[in-house]
Amino acid sequence: MARNYRTTLFNEDVRKLQEIHGSRAAYAKLDAGADGTPDALTDKEISFMALRDSFYMASVTADGWPYMQHRGGPAGFLRHIEGNRVGFADYRGNKQYISTANLLHDDRVSLFLMDYPNKDRLKLIGHAHSVELADDPELVTSLMPTGYRAVPERAFLIDVVGWEWNCSQHITPRFTEAEISAAIQPMAAELNQLRAEIAALRSAKEEQ
Repeated sequence: MARNYRTTLFNEDVRKLQEIHGSRAAYAKLDAGADGTPDALTDKEISFMALRDSFYMASVTADGWPYMQHRGGPAGFLRHIEGNRVGFADYRGNKQYISTANLLHDDRVSLFLMDYPNKDRLKLIGHAHSVELADDPELVTSLMPTGYRAVPERAFLIDVVGWEWNCSQHITPRFTEAEISAAIQPMAAELNQLRAEIAALRSAKEEQ
């Protein structure tokens, strides 16, 4: 868990509960010297994001309700732009605009990225804002995945202030159709070879 992630989310109520349940002392040692500086994204987090084809983004409505949205696209559609800034293009289709509206009154978001086959998960917290296509078409189109056939409306830009890697406990491995096909390809090739050999033996036997 990165330092600023803890110092941002461990408010007084959280710390009190940690005291009650015996985990506060360990976290207090980790927090030593914390100055609130955003946790710099490393190659590990950037590489992880580049392989994801979906994530969940949480924001808060003007009435204080938490809202979670699933975002999907080609692997790597969540782009590292520079420094601690990441972003993605938002496409025409969803007409609710809840996440977009939420950012008008509170720019804080939380992203949850999953790698089910390897049982890894990454949480990001940051400040987000949207940029309309008409206001900066070059920026919005630059975030579109190559060859992806969709009509962009805006981009979401997120300045990450903290991140955390969670433990793998209770993550059930799940695999895409492409991952399953790749895994069974050697067995399928061996099966086809055996079938061809059996067919050849049968043909030779019939000719005798």
